[in-house]
Amino acid sequence: MALAKTLPPSISPRADPDTGGTLTVDLDAVEANWRALARHLVTVECAAVVKANAYGLGLEPVTTKLAAAGCKTFFVANIAEARRARGCTREAAIYVLNGFSPEGADAFVELDVRPVINSMTELAEWDAFVAAKTWRGGAALQVDTGMNRLGISVAEAAALAARVQTENHGIALLMSHLACAEIVGHALNAGQIKAFRDVRSLYSGVPASLANSAGIFLGDVAVFDIARPGAALYGINPTPTRPNPMRGVVELTGRILQVRNVGRGEAVGYGAAWTAKRDSRLAVAALGYADGLLRAASGTDGARGGAAMVAGKLCPFAGRISMDLVCIDVTELADGVVQRGDVATFVGEGIGVDDVAAAAGTIGYEILTRLGPRCRLIYRGT
Repeated sequence: MALAKTLPPSISPRADPDTGGTLTVDLDAVEANWRALARHLVTVECAAVVKANAYGLGLEPVTTKLAAAGCKTFFVANIAEARRARGCTREAAIYVLNGFSPEGADAFVELDVRPVINSMTELAEWDAFVAAKTWRGGAALQVDTGMNRLGISVAEAAALAARVQTENHGIALLMSHLACAEIVGHALNAGQIKAFRDVRSLYSGVPASLANSAGIFLGDVAVFDIARPGAALYGINPTPTRPNPMRGVVELTGRILQVRNVGRGEAVGYGAAWTAKRDSRLAVAALGYADGLLRAASGTDGARGGAAMVAGKLCPFAGRISMDLVCIDVTELADGVVQRGDVATFVGEGIGVDDVAAAAGTIGYEILTRLGPRCRLIYRGT
């Protein structure tokens, strides 16, 4: 299932003059990742998690693309996202992960979407609503098998199991969520899988879902009827200890505003946190932490930090990343190779989202959901 990790070259070698930064989302790569996971799952349904604006990459274009590719089930966080997703697909099942509340109840009927029931209180409220509306839309029942976040307890799930013997019981899906799926061999994985398998055995005839992106790679024991990949669809590595099997989906580039010389011993940026160890040349690019380039990835005298690809060479950041700007040490490039108006690539050309995250001491999820709010946005494969 090995797939190419990087996007094709940027659309233009010149940067966008209006915004300074360009975020390119390859929808064909999103579809390819979904299809690759579906092939890996063989007969298990491959759903798609498109919450948080499809991890920051655009809920509408991603949902439209995957629905056209054959995805039949989507997961969102809230009703607002469900409304947007329903506008993209009339037929797909859409589950709302943050559950049910009486205040927003009518929207579930209006949109024909399903809540994920996360507590006995929610279940009672849902049952009362369904009885009043005589609606048969169904809901998912989430069981907490060890995450200790949302979901009814294993004991509560066992006590409710007799419900599935009744007509119109309303449970369309039984689900749980893995806490440590990306950590192969973690004891909690086996514990959660066993607990969920035991509960699932009490809910005969109800489809079950446990595996997230990383869970898909824990083997058949973690995969039930529906898998719920999110991060892997968008190019994040679901197998952190092995090469990334997914295609890169995003490319982030920034306009180089200036190339300047800095003498040995001179400091650069806020706090004078980086000092030139030699006569140096810096490219100043029009991206900063307001564009999702986290300040934690700054290059300082005590830490290398992040890097950008400039003229085909990986060049480290120099100094603190500021709100709108980042300095890049391009001393290793020949004089004149980098010019004002050229681009530096911050994601893409071999720099993966996980690489960017590692430089900032965080995870790819946070990087994706913060990228490019001010950038020119380009979609490929629409």
